[in-house]
Amino acid sequence: MDLLHRHQTGELKCEIGLIIRYHQSATSLGEYYGIPFYYLPVTAEIKPKVEIEQLELVARHSVDLIVLARYMQVFSAGFVSEMSAFTGANPYHGSVCPRVKLIGSTTHYVTDILVEGPIIELDVTRISHRDQLEDLIQKGRDLERVVLSRAVRWHLDHRILCYANKTVVFD
Repeated sequence: MDLLHRHQTGELKCEIGLIIRYHQSATSLGEYYGIPFYYLPVTAEIKPKVEIEQLELVARHSVDLIVLARYMQVFSAGFVSEMSAFTGANPYHGSVCPRVKLIGSTTHYVTDILVEGPIIELDVTRISHRDQLEDLIQKGRDLERVVLSRAVRWHLDHRILCYANKTVVFD
């Protein structure tokens, strides 16, 4: 939602060709923002077929960057070799601990090994002993939105050099 809003307000200078989700919950977002929405449920049995459908949709809509926001699926090596993508995960359940003082969010390019791609951006936010799981999730989601939008903006502005599983972001 944050990326769609930033796009609508002109902050992200790009075209958003489509939304693909394995949950129908974002159907109304596609309608609201006037972006084609595709519901493609994924199970282990049909995953290769769904990836083919996804690649066909990406080609049909002339997409050259895929942004994974809460997608939480591992793509095959073949799919990853076809497209560039960002991904992330939610580690907040393990952060409800009196010793944890910071939580973070990382945005990186996707490889065929989960969360092993070259890091584009990361940031942290302070938490305290008073924070409950719901607080951590909210703080984490706020941070995720900022980190993801920075990474997408930098990519769109061609400010990222990627080499040997590392990135350099130019000012």
